[in-house]
Amino acid sequence: MSTPGVALITGASAGLGEEMARQLAALGWDLALCARRVEPLEALATELRGLGRRVHVAALDVTDTDAVHAVVEGTVAALGRLDRVIVNAGIGLGAPVGSGRADANLATLQTNVVGAMAQCEAAMAVFREQGHGHLVLIGSVAGVRGMAGAGTAYAASKAAVGAIGEGLRAERVPGVDVTVLHPGYIRTAINDFGKGAPFAVDVEPGVAEMVKLIEKRVGVAYVPRWPWAVVARVLGAAPLSVVRRMTS
Repeated sequence: MSTPGVALITGASAGLGEEMARQLAALGWDLALCARRVEPLEALATELRGLGRRVHVAALDVTDTDAVHAVVEGTVAALGRLDRVIVNAGIGLGAPVGSGRADANLATLQTNVVGAMAQCEAAMAVFREQGHGHLVLIGSVAGVRGMAGAGTAYAASKAAVGAIGEGLRAERVPGVDVTVLHPGYIRTAINDFGKGAPFAVDVEPGVAEMVKLIEKRVGVAYVPRWPWAVVARVLGAAPLSVVRRMTS
């Protein structure tokens, strides 16, 4: 298990990021919490400071690459170190390509791909200089294969996140661990998936499994392992006609 230090979490105002902050704080981690809106972060920070944790809060739009670097550097200045960055900020907008909603698809790619790369650039710059660190990227089972209709941009964005993580793992930067997690359906206050999502789990147990894997510094994992590791393998090998039926 990791020795607690300082972890920066983007997209920490709700959903997976908020619950990860709570669970990491319970393990002894000090935290930098980032999101577009600061108000929810301040309430969460107050809660976590009550546990004795140091918490730094920063407004951040991950599509602003200069702001990403400034927030990472500001975390080091405020908390004295940076040991882990969790690239969690993302959106799931989307529409069939060419249907007149290019804005939604481009926004998803801008946030989930360009924003993720900006976070990796800023984090890895710090980790390379100090000789240690842990980069965590939150992908999705949706990134295993291309998806039709409204899911095309989102699936493509999460495939890109997985590829970024794999490239960094292949590089094996001395002292730096890279973890890529691909969750399935995890219900949160902002995304309950409705009744049609198979194998959906609640946010607390879902994030607990994610945090366990993060603390172990695994390379790549699907969350929860059952059934998503099997689903991912099937999706990866199945003909496109089968994938179409499985993801429609």
